Amino acid sequence: MNFELILFAALVVSGVIWLVDALTAGRGRSKDAKLPMLVDYSKSFFPVILAVFLVRSFLVEPFKIPSGSMMPTLQIGDFILVNKFTYGIRLPVVDKKIIEVSQPKHGDVMVFRYPNDPSLDYIKRTVGIPGDVVEYKDKRLTINGTPVATTPAGNYSYVASGLNYITDQIWHERLGEHDHIAMTQPDMPPVIQYQVGGDFPYRDNCSYNDRGFKCKVPEGYYFMMGDNRDASNDSRYWGFVPDRNIVGKAFMIWWNFGELGRIGHFIE
Repeated sequence: MNFELILFAALVVSGVIWLVDALTAGRGRSKDAKLPMLVDYSKSFFPVILAVFLVRSFLVEPFKIPSGSMMPTLQIGDFILVNKFTYGIRLPVVDKKIIEVSQPKHGDVMVFRYPNDPSLDYIKRTVGIPGDVVEYKDKRLTINGTPVATTPAGNYSYVASGLNYITDQIWHERLGEHDHIAMTQPDMPPVIQYQVGGDFPYRDNCSYNDRGFKCKVPEGYYFMMGDNRDASNDSRYWGFVPDRNIVGKAFMIWWNFGELGRIGHFIE
């Protein structure tokens, strides 16, 4: 469901009703006269819808985390806020960038429209930016020939879908200006080969083997991975994220019904 389109349609309809009444029947109506119900509702809701539409389109947009692919950084049930103008101002509905502000950087946690189905919003960490050579070998990340700094941080246990109890190894990892925790399952391969798509754009930029993969990020695209490396459906499997699919940068957890202590945490 395209909530932005629904908001826009409600904004247009309520605005048109209010405007038509003001230019026709409203001209001869006394100030004390009761407004027709439809006009009254339109006049009341138009400013509210306009405010929500502008804030959601140009400033911040709320999202709910539906999966564990970004654990432990983001938990299932986290409600997050996404900055819509960090990477540029885009026209709502048509989603065309009109003002360039900045580009995604290594380590940014970013919301984007899933390339294979733009009606779905995904959230992952930016691992590769245009021109980068990203290599993930034996579950160690290398960018442009330089290994990403990591420090072992013990284990992390959680209950996954199907009530499976999983214990992962966790690592302090530094990507760009972001220090975060990534985690891996010792018994899982770095890439599940049969899940790798064979027809995504610039597929020839990537090579895969039993020890991992190596990809060169094309201009205008980004390579995204989840912090929960072995439980993330990400660029390893469906390819690069085009700039036009970017929604914004995730920056804060504003609510979690199950863990109130997470409220107000900024996202690294």
